[in-house]
Amino acid sequence: MTNRVKKPDWLKVSLASTGNFSEVKKIVQQHHLHTICTSGKCPNICDCWARGSATFMILGEICTRSCKFCNTLTGSPLPIDPQEPLNVAESIRLMQLKHAVITSVDRDDLEDLGASHWALTIDSIKNANPGTTLETLIPDFQGKDNLIDIVIKARPEIISHNIETVRRLTPIIRSAAKYDVSLHVLTRISQNRIVAKSGLMVGLGETEEEVLETMDDLLHAGCSVLTIGQYLQPSRKNIPVTEYITPEQFARYKTLGLQKGFRQIESAPLVRSSYHAENHLQ
Repeated sequence: MTNRVKKPDWLKVSLASTGNFSEVKKIVQQHHLHTICTSGKCPNICDCWARGSATFMILGEICTRSCKFCNTLTGSPLPIDPQEPLNVAESIRLMQLKHAVITSVDRDDLEDLGASHWALTIDSIKNANPGTTLETLIPDFQGKDNLIDIVIKARPEIISHNIETVRRLTPIIRSAAKYDVSLHVLTRISQNRIVAKSGLMVGLGETEEEVLETMDDLLHAGCSVLTIGQYLQPSRKNIPVTEYITPEQFARYKTLGLQKGFRQIESAPLVRSSYHAENHLQ
């Protein structure tokens, strides 16, 4: 039997729903939308939803990949909902969001891997919400430049793609994605003068040296914004936590990363890709 590491006190969060939580939940349900907040069992859901912020997940809720860290459903996805771009745009309008975050499942079953639906969603959001800035957390599109460029041409203010973990652990926890392909995606984004952002999980068995090497690789790719958070096992079918990283080590990663040249770093145990995303345009 695998020995499970006891969760420390600093990872205990209140699940009380306050503020705008109920209203955000109502809007999401009424428009038949999916959010990574719920599918990913994000520990910040109450905080973000109470502030009127949510990360929308497009292209359905079933992913064609089965990464060992992820709790999103995997299997054969349903057909794309043609009303989804308009529904997301209308939800953002109703929430009166100044900054919105969109992500998606991987759709390796589609001829264009979902790129055109991404562009349509971005266009719909911008048309309905001309004052709202936008971050898109995209899949790797198998590293195909023509598909990455479809999202780039829609001109969201930030395009994020998560490296997820260090090079050594990538084949272990990511089902199809490759470390160098993710770096290529970020390079393509930054070369087109859009803010390139990435996210890294720790607590999977990586060393500090490997984290710093990953930072160097991301900077070389043109990534200027980085989030670092504790991996939390969402269910027993997912890979277990190897180590709970202390708040002090997270603070050290932030200091070292800023010294290396990142413009902004969010680094703390409960940080996730879209946590305080509205600050990353500054």
